[in-house]
Amino acid sequence: LEEAAFQLQQIFRIDISIALNILGIESMRAGHYRIAYTCFKLAADRGYSKAQFNVGLCYEHGRGTEKDLEKAAFYYYRAASSCHPMAQYRYARYLLCHRPENEWDRHQKAVTFLEQAAMAGITEAQAYLGVFYMRGLQPKEKRGLKYLLLAAKNGDAQSRYHVGVCYEKGLGVQQNLAEAMRHYRQSAAAGNRNSRERLRV
Repeated sequence: LEEAAFQLQQIFRIDISIALNILGIESMRAGHYRIAYTCFKLAADRGYSKAQFNVGLCYEHGRGTEKDLEKAAFYYYRAASSCHPMAQYRYARYLLCHRPENEWDRHQKAVTFLEQAAMAGITEAQAYLGVFYMRGLQPKEKRGLKYLLLAAKNGDAQSRYHVGVCYEKGLGVQQNLAEAMRHYRQSAAAGNRNSRERLRV
């Protein structure tokens, strides 16, 4: 009986969190940012990862509350720890862009979160990782190309351009100008200016 009561409590708690999060989304759409933030925060404090992510967005963009990147990162981390892919991406970006130099642990944590988000299908994480691995002090070109291809398949024109560069220059793959042209054309058709320039050249 105690177990059943506990399960009912958990379901009730989750349902309230879902309802608060939905109310927050609707308030945000209507331009009632303060109400939206309050709803997200109530649901986030109950442990609901989608609401934690939304609170992070509120702090990052200053919607309904003051702009505070550290607080945004805190809520992104809470959601990321519950396997929220977009929160994993945003928290990783925060670590990589705002970390003190030579903090290897934070760097590794960021890469781990980025890879989890990329494998969950977050195109932004795939694109970021692709460029990250291509440009590091010790570039991992094959790994970078793998993520660029994933992002390109998900419709990211800039990643498609980078794939073209890889084929043109033989980065992580055997040089193949015909394949480079194919990727440049697809990227240019999606509106990428860099690809148009490469095609002219």
